Amino acid sequence: MTTQTLPDTLVHRPDGDDSPWWRHAVIYQVYPRSFADGDGDGVGDLPGITARLDHLVDLGVDAVWLSPFYRSPQADAGYDVADYRDVDPLFGTLADADALVARAHALGLRVVVDLVPNHTSDEHAWFVEALAAAPGSPARERYLFRDGRGPGGDEPPNNWESIFGGPAWTRTTNPDGTPGQWYLHLFDAKQPDLNWENPEVRAEFEDVLRFWLDRGVDGFRVDVAHGMVKEPGLPDWHGHVSMIEGTDDADATEAVDGSGNHGPMFDQDGVHEIYRAWRAVLDGYAGRAMVAEAWVEPLSRLARYVRPDEMHQAFNFAFLAAGWHGPSLRRVIAASFAANDAVGAPTTWVMSNHDVVRHASRLGLSDPTHRPNGIGAGDEQPDAALGLHRARAATLLMLGLPGSAYLYQGEELGLPDHTSLDDDLRQDPAFFRTGGAERGRDGCRVPLPWEGDAPGLGFSPTGATWLPQPAAWADLAADRQRGVEGSTLELYKAALRLRRERALGSGGMAWLPEVTDEHVLAFRNGDVVVVANLSEEDHPLPAGAQVLLTSDPLGGTSADPRLPAGTTVWLRAQD
Repeated sequence: MTTQTLPDTLVHRPDGDDSPWWRHAVIYQVYPRSFADGDGDGVGDLPGITARLDHLVDLGVDAVWLSPFYRSPQADAGYDVADYRDVDPLFGTLADADALVARAHALGLRVVVDLVPNHTSDEHAWFVEALAAAPGSPARERYLFRDGRGPGGDEPPNNWESIFGGPAWTRTTNPDGTPGQWYLHLFDAKQPDLNWENPEVRAEFEDVLRFWLDRGVDGFRVDVAHGMVKEPGLPDWHGHVSMIEGTDDADATEAVDGSGNHGPMFDQDGVHEIYRAWRAVLDGYAGRAMVAEAWVEPLSRLARYVRPDEMHQAFNFAFLAAGWHGPSLRRVIAASFAANDAVGAPTTWVMSNHDVVRHASRLGLSDPTHRPNGIGAGDEQPDAALGLHRARAATLLMLGLPGSAYLYQGEELGLPDHTSLDDDLRQDPAFFRTGGAERGRDGCRVPLPWEGDAPGLGFSPTGATWLPQPAAWADLAADRQRGVEGSTLELYKAALRLRRERALGSGGMAWLPEVTDEHVLAFRNGDVVVVANLSEEDHPLPAGAQVLLTSDPLGGTSADPRLPAGTTVWLRAQD
């Protein structure tokens, strides 16, 4: 890394050259059912992923994160796990998982797998046993069963709502047909919450960690990491929690300065004891890491999850939620570094994943700070060209920041959501539990386009796809973009190559004080200057500046270069 004297506007100091991989890695999320289908049934699988790993090597990422592939009835696309130590036949076998890990390692890729500890499937052996057991039995103590309130226990134990809509409690039926106890499910009724006060639950998951670590995985992404522990007594709460909600500048302020009150079901202090125990397990295996999916505010509270003896990383959803708004992004970036640097942790950056509308669509809405829970045919349709233009700029901004970056499969192709998907084809439980009020996440989970002229766009050897692909995706297929100058795929490849060559992930960051427009973000990272123009006007650039990469072509002349609105540029820093 180029040695430099950082100015007074320093935001983050560089890491050492020997920093561990997870502090600066670019990690690519694979959603297994939609990445690549190897057996032709229209659903992606582990052999399909293994066959396409060369794409990730060519792209230039460091690791792959696999969303759940465990045995599951698929009520919530695999986030309802029936067996944490087996692969669902839909995706393959344990031997296929071993082969994927071995192939990834041979190619120089690390493998991170999803872990879902807040709840199991209702078809998990433990829950089946619990339903057959009596109230107060050891089997029921693994979950959160409670007697109901009101005459005959006909009312739920408290007023909590499911994140997917409707009540968070479902009543059981006794063997004799009479109404029984209620069980808690913060998500779908087929996802009963575990009781993390139970030592048997804690011991089970530590064993699950070892099972996959012994098979060679390099880490875990922990689903709903802010969940698991509930406030004692499970008191009523009149708020509502949604992991996928709109945002604006006020919400960006809340992410930095908010109270952190998300109710008695989330972000309880007891979760940290669990993660300290898990960290002790991982520390017994060299080079392994955990990342928390924790929707926690403010950022200073999120940083508690990445203290030295807990998680290695936590997703920075405040950055994703800030939208296309310069002041919000500036505030979140600075606050993210301040919070994480205070505990010695890296900062992560992410723009899209399997739970949110893809940023190529979000940023094409009339309000590019809004983050809807899905987009349907009857909703405002994004401006595709504007959305892609801004998405390319946002990605180049993100990849220029020090820390670890997460990419969601297909974003390197500039894929938008499927925003005109027929509601009859939707599968997300959030759509059904809200009566369609929330479109849900199916639009960002559509199978990838690999070959523009092939049936099913090359996703499956038979052309089958479990969700239909938009016709416009043919022009965005990987084979249509590979080697094409200016394509989104080639932009990602160039950015990742430069990011690695210039060690931007382990670099430092300082704002450029001479750039005073609040809608233009300009900072220095090592020997690279990043300038992102989120304003509505062109922005001047220094004459003679050496351009390394731009999200879209520059304007002006060589004597008077201009950075167009909605464009990001990487320049070689002038010492």
